[in-house]
Amino acid sequence: MMEATEIYLSHPHPCDYLPQREARMLFLAPELELSMADYSHLVAKGFRRSGRLVYRPHCSLCQACVSVRIPVHRFRPDRSQRRCLQRNRDLELIARPAQFRDEHYDLYLRYLKARHPGGDMAESTPEDYTDFLICSWCDTLFYELRLRDRLLAVAVVDLLDDGLSAVYTFFDPDHPRRGLGTYAILSEIEAARRMGLDYLYLGYWIAECDKMAYKHRFQPLEYYADGRWLTHPPTFNPRS
Repeated sequence: MMEATEIYLSHPHPCDYLPQREARMLFLAPELELSMADYSHLVAKGFRRSGRLVYRPHCSLCQACVSVRIPVHRFRPDRSQRRCLQRNRDLELIARPAQFRDEHYDLYLRYLKARHPGGDMAESTPEDYTDFLICSWCDTLFYELRLRDRLLAVAVVDLLDDGLSAVYTFFDPDHPRRGLGTYAILSEIEAARRMGLDYLYLGYWIAECDKMAYKHRFQPLEYYADGRWLTHPPTFNPRS
């Protein structure tokens, strides 16, 4: 692992998820070139990647962000998830190398404009898109979900020593009944299982934020708190 001096604490800034709260984060210098072992260790300690930035929330007055992962060999879809699988049984999952594709970028912009209108990301340039999803030192895959020749979704994942880390998913907003976001996670679970990996890391679960609370529907779920993974949501400070 890297020396502790290579991990920094950000200045306070407005929280992206909970209004009227301040956030701070621990982060590594973006210029660092991490090995898979280093990155896997950090993700297992609650860190996450956005582009080259590897970070973890570290807020003194709020512990709402909890890193979660699915033990894929124990996961069984519930009734709603089984219906989602049935609705999307006509889709094909294709793994692609992490590189810019016009087709992916066009879908990404359509997704952002429909789901996050007015947000800064909705005006992303090709460079913004690439910098957000791709990292030179990381083994990343773009999982396409296709209905014959039509691209309906892209799920971006990083390969770790013990699992997959879900980085971002974007999908066609014209197919709301399919539940493509849910189906993408179910597909990632199955992909990790086929690869003989133990976990799908989902990033941060935030019970108080509708956009992040959905992760709790994928059970069993493990929660990182106090330096260890728990089988139930923490009721104490989840930092370590």
